[in-house]
Amino acid sequence: MTTLLLQLSDLHIREPGRLAYGRINTAPYLTQAVQTIRRLPQQPTALVITGDLTDFGRAAEYEHLRGLLEPLGDLPTYLLPGNHDERQQLRASFPEHHYLGTEGFVQYSVPVGALTLVALDTVVPGASEGGLCAERLAWLARELETHRTRPVVIAMHHPPFRTLIGHMDDIGLLQGARELEALVARYPNVERIVCGHLHRSIQVRFGGTLAMTVPSPAHQVCLDLAPAAASAWTLEPPGFALHALPAGGRLVSHLVASGSYPGPFPFHDGGQLID
Repeated sequence: MTTLLLQLSDLHIREPGRLAYGRINTAPYLTQAVQTIRRLPQQPTALVITGDLTDFGRAAEYEHLRGLLEPLGDLPTYLLPGNHDERQQLRASFPEHHYLGTEGFVQYSVPVGALTLVALDTVVPGASEGGLCAERLAWLARELETHRTRPVVIAMHHPPFRTLIGHMDDIGLLQGARELEALVARYPNVERIVCGHLHRSIQVRFGGTLAMTVPSPAHQVCLDLAPAAASAWTLEPPGFALHALPAGGRLVSHLVASGSYPGPFPFHDGGQLID
């Protein structure tokens, strides 16, 4: 059986009717993503949301998020804070999500089908950039050793690599990236490091595996690699990721366009190619 791990990121949900950045209502975009997930031909095993669940970490924002996720029914859903979230409010708003713990970093390991999902907290309270201190890295080392015989996906908000989008790299993972790479390189069973924060699809070889970010279901960071590029976002097509692990195989990551589009149409008609 194939394990299917969905990944959403950077939802930036506001209170009902409020606009993120004064311009965009992110809630309908999440609803569109949820509808797309429900139309997938195969039932996902679980969903992980890699941070920036809300825009300001407020109770009313998390309450709105709960309602927007309800149509997913009993799909196991795992939450991870980003720099726009507030750990304790997240815990208070989702008390049934016991894996979030009660205090300190939001870090956990959970089985998802044939793989283990290891969630790593990169949040630095009050800052946009992320960091991995010695305590968090030591926790990860213990978890990787415990799960060294199973395929592992590490989920985190801030990507541990330079993206060349300068204003985002300025608020990337500014502490612990080298140590993380050295640690991951010791465990070839780490199939993927999946991240958010960038609102784009980016892939990098890292520590002997692949580290990647995914699009937001709403707005994207502008693709501009000029060193002094302006900090800006765009309404490019939204999306999310589907990470598929077949029995005995390797993890395959697909980007999924969020929304409804014409098709599917056959490439042939009655066995003949259509001219």
